[in-house]
Amino acid sequence: MAKYTNLQGKALLFLLCLWFLWFINFTLRMVFSPILPLLEDEFIVNHAQASGIFVFLSVGYGIAVIISGLFSGRFGYKKSIICSLLFLGLISFSIPFVHKFWLLYVFAFVLGFSVGFYIPSAIPLITEYYSENNWGKVIAIHDTGASIAIFATPFISLFFLQFFSWRGIFMVFGFIFLAAALVFSFACSEVKVGNPPKALFRDLVKTPSLRTMAILWIFGAGANLGIYSIIPLYLSKELGLAIGYANTILGISRLGAIGVAISCGFLIDRFNLRWVMFLVLLITGCLTVLMGVVSARFIGIILFLQAFCVTAFFPVGLVAIAKTFNREMRSLATGIILALSIVSGGGLIPYFLGLSGDLYSFRLGIIILGVFVALSSRLVFNLKELE
Repeated sequence: MAKYTNLQGKALLFLLCLWFLWFINFTLRMVFSPILPLLEDEFIVNHAQASGIFVFLSVGYGIAVIISGLFSGRFGYKKSIICSLLFLGLISFSIPFVHKFWLLYVFAFVLGFSVGFYIPSAIPLITEYYSENNWGKVIAIHDTGASIAIFATPFISLFFLQFFSWRGIFMVFGFIFLAAALVFSFACSEVKVGNPPKALFRDLVKTPSLRTMAILWIFGAGANLGIYSIIPLYLSKELGLAIGYANTILGISRLGAIGVAISCGFLIDRFNLRWVMFLVLLITGCLTVLMGVVSARFIGIILFLQAFCVTAFFPVGLVAIAKTFNREMRSLATGIILALSIVSGGGLIPYFLGLSGDLYSFRLGIIILGVFVALSSRLVFNLKELE
């Protein structure tokens, strides 16, 4: 197929369509964070039990991205995304009827599984539709869907909570996802590639760059999604802030992340990719440590700076994946790396931070995470393919 060489007309409209899909996917995945204190109070559970939702979300997501990476190329990237949207709509309609906490674990797993089919199909779709010299800009712009979702989710939640209980939020999402599936079915042409041979799959798993990239993504996701998931609990339960104020701080802290996500697309094309990744992780680690040290008076400033910095990792990391692995392996490599990063960084890390909040304090867990994020930055220089 002829590739778009600029970001005008149909090229821009298609990118905006994919951007919106990533935005609503990420918003639904993150909506549990601002309503987590409400779930704790309604179902009478502790921090670790409440944070366990993110473990099931992440495990479901991780399994799905690997399956998607293996089979979505042959099944069709368009069909994979449409199926994902339809399932998310049905799940959103089902969650409001949950009245036992353990059922939220089940639905969180299925929700994460459905979300997981999107990115391993979207990234190869983007690289098929757009010329390689535009990958940095296009992937970075597309990734702002996640950044803006992280910023907007607390405010979206607060807005709907004025009219509904937390259950009503999911009903709204149900209608949005079904409508999105219908629109996308007309907006995109099908793209298929052959499945990678099993021998190449074994070779990919043994590739040092895959392991290195996975570790970097685990700590990148932990510093972003892991921190984000428990911040409302940390601010409201440990620092004593009101839940509305805590969610306002959380949302505003993500405002600067939108600009950095867009600018990354242009930085990637002008600066050394490895050095950008190194500095982003190092500075993020230091700011995460500070997040666990400062008082409630300064926590908003540190949250803003940390979110501003860590957001840059994801568009940079996606471009690094696209450049490191060839066309046939790109979807599979993306799936494996995201699976490991989301299960560990977006699932286990929030759980351990919640456990730290139960046993000692959230502060200790946040400081330890920040140290590991800073130390992981050195691994960037092991990625020889980015020289």
